[in-house]
Amino acid sequence: MNYLDLNMELSKEDIALKEETNKFAREVMRPISIQIDQMTPEDAVAPESPFWDFMRKAYELDLHKIGMPEELGGADLTPLQQALVLEEEASGSFGLALVLNASSHAKAPFLTNNEDLIKEFTIPYCECKDATNSGSWAITEPDHGSDTLMIGHPSFQDARIDAQCRGRLDGDEWIIEGQKAGWVSAGVSANYCLLMCQVDKSMGHAGGAMFIFPLGLPGISRGKPIDKIGTRDLNQCEMFFDGLRIPKKYMLLGPEDYEIKLGEYLSRTTTTVAVYSTGLAQAAFEEALTYSRKRIQGGKPLIKHPTIQRKLFDMFIKVESSRQLSRAAFVYNRTSQKPALEYGLAAKNYASQCALEVTSSAIQIFGGIGITKDYVVEKLFRDARVTLICDGSNDIFEIVGGNLVARTYPRRR
Repeated sequence: MNYLDLNMELSKEDIALKEETNKFAREVMRPISIQIDQMTPEDAVAPESPFWDFMRKAYELDLHKIGMPEELGGADLTPLQQALVLEEEASGSFGLALVLNASSHAKAPFLTNNEDLIKEFTIPYCECKDATNSGSWAITEPDHGSDTLMIGHPSFQDARIDAQCRGRLDGDEWIIEGQKAGWVSAGVSANYCLLMCQVDKSMGHAGGAMFIFPLGLPGISRGKPIDKIGTRDLNQCEMFFDGLRIPKKYMLLGPEDYEIKLGEYLSRTTTTVAVYSTGLAQAAFEEALTYSRKRIQGGKPLIKHPTIQRKLFDMFIKVESSRQLSRAAFVYNRTSQKPALEYGLAAKNYASQCALEVTSSAIQIFGGIGITKDYVVEKLFRDARVTLICDGSNDIFEIVGGNLVARTYPRRR
């Protein structure tokens, strides 16, 4: 992205990292994402799909292990550097960026300080160079979506709300029964899963647990890839568990600290979506700006018309304000010992709404041709619509965020 970065403390390394990722986003991610967007969901993840070319190239560049520490074989980037890389990735493809994010849930053992599972999942993932080791995240159920993320809200602890995926301890094994809805991110392409499911019904959603395990075990089946209007380059599917038995050690955390740890996890996921949304909005702004300089209307380029200038400036404001909030929340929630979930929710809601509005304005500047597949802005618009639902609905997050602000604001460090 060729824009003025208001952070005057970016190092040469930071800038080089951003430029290298931008080059990969433009030359690899964007073309492949457009190809996949026009394929059927089944063909998009077939062995001959360009999806796998992207995955292998991303792994070769270590983009799959952003946020992992060097001692585990990770990329060892600062939180700010991580934000710079993720923003650039999403400028190439929001969906493929999400695939890499879902793939990296091997970091969960690291975040929960589980040494045994770090050796079994995190380190092999970091060492992988050919994309044969990748993850998925399963939390949404047919009757439960963002309500499973309502940290601190009374409904989160309501024992009358039945989960559709449950685990029970049987000796030294957990038995998992039930279903996860079609929104298991990267569920088709993954070989392991990070699963959130209920283990204590008396606590409602708060009685959940987090597990990590391979997907090649008996008792696991996957539905076909779902067909969507946006993020078609992010494969998603249903996942079914029929008497799945996994070792007791595969539980990362249980009901005693599930709500607190889930809140910390959401502090990271929401800011990631915020940064991705900013990259998506920046891409749409740049497409509109470039087109307005070439397109002639009324005897002069569109950009010479005051109405277009006003629209572009409005888009510019939204992109830049989104960038500042998303980066700040991203860095804080990865630096502070006490992440502030309400800032993650605020960043996610604001940046995703900005992405939708900016991509919509981009189509308006393009006019009729903007809704054809001749230009990428129609895809960016469809992808932006997904951001308002991605990793939690904005409507639900308004309730969760409002409840948090009412109970904790002003927060002290």
